[in-house]
Amino acid sequence: MMLRCLWPVLMACAALASSAQAADFRFSTEDSTDRVQEDERQARVNAMLQTPCRNKIKNQKIMVLIGENRNGATQASQSAFNPHVEAINARLQALGLKTFTQAQIRQQVAQAEIDAYFKNDPDAAISASRRLAAQYILRGLITSQTSRNLAVNVNQVNVSMNFTLTGANGRMISQASAENASYAGSDTAGMALTLINERADELVATLYSDYCQKSGVR
Repeated sequence: MMLRCLWPVLMACAALASSAQAADFRFSTEDSTDRVQEDERQARVNAMLQTPCRNKIKNQKIMVLIGENRNGATQASQSAFNPHVEAINARLQALGLKTFTQAQIRQQVAQAEIDAYFKNDPDAAISASRRLAAQYILRGLITSQTSRNLAVNVNQVNVSMNFTLTGANGRMISQASAENASYAGSDTAGMALTLINERADELVATLYSDYCQKSGVR
């Protein structure tokens, strides 16, 4: 009689133990998959950073500009994106490439020219690069879109970063992008900075590899 009473309890305990083991296995498998993916990503980054790059190419100067497209309007005041530019500049400089500071850009290039450049005016790009004697322009464009996630009933902000590296003459050399979705609210610039810091190594490695292979410098 006592065993009959205890049997449901024992079965429940066994079910709980089995469920816990299954959960542990699932989490362990997910962790293992994440580690494999991260190892593969790092291997790709390392391979791209091994691209031979002539000193003559490294001595060419790159102007980094970042803007944001929100609801169809582009904001390109560079003072709003200091941390974003510095995050990219620091990684490019660590690879031996030459970049301009934000202060140098503001001193030499009119905001109207930068605004025109982000409106795809090629003449503005050429004019801006000539003022700084820049051989290349790296343009980063943040694009954000807000939607309602009905599953959890919160606002969701999708942020993407698209980088385009061109010569001063407008010739396209490389493109790289990253995107993320978050429930963080309206701070898209802050989310973009987080995204840059999370993905910057891979983005910069892609740009670096293409730059060293396709710059056209002999």
